[in-house]
Amino acid sequence: MRLRFLGIIPNTPDTDSPTIWLDEDTGDLLIQSYTATEAEVKACQEIGSIPGHSTDVPDHETIIRLPKVMRKFLPPHDSE
Repeated sequence: MRLRFLGIIPNTPDTDSPTIWLDEDTGDLLIQSYTATEAEVKACQEIGSIPGHSTDVPDHETIIRLPKVMRKFLPPHDSE
């Protein structure tokens, strides 16, 4: 896995530091950020995604909250 650091929340202290990396082999993003609250997860489940798809969050997945200021570090969308 070849990771490239993309960015960290500006003016971050030594802790509490959302960070984004790009896996250059797969194009996947690895994101360290705030865990969504129970209320936020419930709201996501109420909205859902596509008809018929489960709204449960599997044990191997999580919902994170990415601060708006971090969006500038997201790479542009590649068409496949």
